[in-house]
Amino acid sequence: MRILFFVSLIFISCVSSPKKQTIMNELLPTEWAELYSQTSGAVILDVRTEEEFESGYIKNAVNLDIRGGADFISSIEKLDKSKAYFVYCRSGARSGQACQLMEQMGFETVYNLEGGVLSWEGDLEE
Repeated sequence: MRILFFVSLIFISCVSSPKKQTIMNELLPTEWAELYSQTSGAVILDVRTEEEFESGYIKNAVNLDIRGGADFISSIEKLDKSKAYFVYCRSGARSGQACQLMEQMGFETVYNLEGGVLSWEGDLEE
């Protein structure tokens, strides 16, 4: 009886594949900036509105407004999924949503700036 139980347990564990758990990488500003500087080919995404972006942005950022709906999805689909993406918004909420969406779309390396640009201690480009 014990043997049957263990064989059944092994069979079930081999047949059922565990679901992939995606955990958003949320980093403090200093960690985010340091990791970005050490990551070759990394891309900074600012997911705020164009008006917010024009008021000041992190150097080298590309603006893709998450509120753009289908246009945002279309723009994200065109990105190279093999690159690392460092994403931010005003407070970290929209960029968190963008990171989760990107992970669902198959992006492997996505980092959210905790606290958004409000927590950013570096200079902003205008």
